[in-house]
Amino acid sequence: MSGKKRWLLPEGIQEVLPPRAAQLESLCRQVMALYTSWGYELVMPPLVEYLDSLLTGTSEDLELQTFKLIDQLNGRMMGLRADTTPQVARIDAHRLKRATPTRLYYMGTTLHTRPTQQGGTRAPLQAGAELYGHAGPESDVESICLMLKTLELVEVKNVHVDLGHVGIYGGLIEQMDLAAEQEAVLFDTLQRKARAELETEIAAWSVPAHLADMLLGLLQLNGDVKILGEARRLLAKAGARVNAGIDALEEISQAVFEQVKNAPLFFDLAELSGYHYYTGTAFTAYVPGHGQGIAFGGRYDDIGSAFGRSRPATGFSTDLKILFSLTGRQFAVRRGIFAPCSAVPGLSETIDSLRKDGEIVIRQLPGQIGGAREMHCDRELVLEAGQWKVKIV
Repeated sequence: MSGKKRWLLPEGIQEVLPPRAAQLESLCRQVMALYTSWGYELVMPPLVEYLDSLLTGTSEDLELQTFKLIDQLNGRMMGLRADTTPQVARIDAHRLKRATPTRLYYMGTTLHTRPTQQGGTRAPLQAGAELYGHAGPESDVESICLMLKTLELVEVKNVHVDLGHVGIYGGLIEQMDLAAEQEAVLFDTLQRKARAELETEIAAWSVPAHLADMLLGLLQLNGDVKILGEARRLLAKAGARVNAGIDALEEISQAVFEQVKNAPLFFDLAELSGYHYYTGTAFTAYVPGHGQGIAFGGRYDDIGSAFGRSRPATGFSTDLKILFSLTGRQFAVRRGIFAPCSAVPGLSETIDSLRKDGEIVIRQLPGQIGGAREMHCDRELVLEAGQWKVKIV
């Protein structure tokens, strides 16, 4: 690379400069304080782990998103984390080994081999909260409510949350006796909501009429909470697993509405993002004009089994850089106090005292260019009657 290009960063890798870096850091602190107030404990997983631990129990998509390198000490393959959730599951199962419900949260940079959307980042600032050791709907409700409180704290506007349950589609598909290849095609078609293709595939594979009608019915089961009543009517004969999924959505959504006023919950029973990962509820937050979800979560009860201790688990994660770009908040820019270049007694003590009180104090350097305003200070220290005093510039 020529000398003129040395400042270029890799595609999809960004840096945050002043003053936005300070504003983002302030937002991170507030999010951490929120999670702490709910009883979640901070964990700091390593940036790099051996692949057989980092990718255990995860999807193929995550494996493709993971940068890989060789440990020069022993030749084993390592990976740079693309998602922190598997690491937190390992910590719960293998390191903490608690019998009680365990609430953990994390915040840190992850790294992706490719951006998830055109022009997107490959280095998300991922924050998330996980709840282990409780299988009831109450923990799903807590995860959804905490995600909504996170978005409320950041002041992201016009949010809506799609809530679904993988047991509804799973309960239907397990009755169809399809080959793995057929199921993969069917899954892709349903994800694209391509009704004509779905009808053709169902007919070609001789899917029983009552199952075909219910599968096609999933495409129209999207909307507000009233859609669950329609789902119960259309899927009345779908079997115990399907009806249990509808029951769970009704119970969880009712509890969320009770805890979060005007919670923006919607339902799309044909939305199957994370189907091969989640084991129960799955939810995604969206905002208009942003092509992909801005926060994701659900229940993933099997994630700890690979580490020798399977516990119920639910949680969510988000990219704080994306939330920061969407925030409606106005961040105040902190201004400092400009101190002169002087050896007058008492100046250093005054500066130390101001800094202990939380003030930003910038000392003038000999011969420097720029004064208080150029150094982003709205006050300065001046000597009056032998005393150092703070004056507005």
